[in-house]
Amino acid sequence: MRLKGKQVVCFVESEFEDLELWYPVLRLREEGAVVHLVGPKAETYIGKYGVPCAADKAMADVDPADYDGVLVPGGWAPDKLRRYPEVLSFVQAMHEAKKPIGHICHAGWVLASAKILKGVTTTSTPGIKDDMENAGAIWVDQEVVVDGHIVGSRRPPDLPAYAKAFADLLAE
Repeated sequence: MRLKGKQVVCFVESEFEDLELWYPVLRLREEGAVVHLVGPKAETYIGKYGVPCAADKAMADVDPADYDGVLVPGGWAPDKLRRYPEVLSFVQAMHEAKKPIGHICHAGWVLASAKILKGVTTTSTPGIKDDMENAGAIWVDQEVVVDGHIVGSRRPPDLPAYAKAFADLLAE
């Protein structure tokens, strides 16, 4: 239980990529971390493939100072999440504190909108490569990329490497 005592936020909105949300959440919980699912409201959201996710807390009820890391799943949820000032300020606060920030697939949009990618080497789904580069990222095509406290990954087949890299960073 190397992550016992660690607390992580995983943001959720409708049309999240089911595996990209649940795989890392369950992996971190297996290692003892407390992972709070956080949405605009504390209600149930449905993933792209119909898997439900009940948010434990609303965005207005979380303080970045109380958490050790943050996960942003992919799917179409990131396009919605990046429109919430609470999400952007949470991610910016985690960045300033150099706490682990995990993003996969389209989740890079949230980091781009939070304006924290300048000079960061990372990856994403190739479909948003231009968005990432336009936000200042150095984009590479690898299953997982760790640059300081930011962990990026491309798509569901990369989940084992992504979840391990995030857990390893959180354990440090």
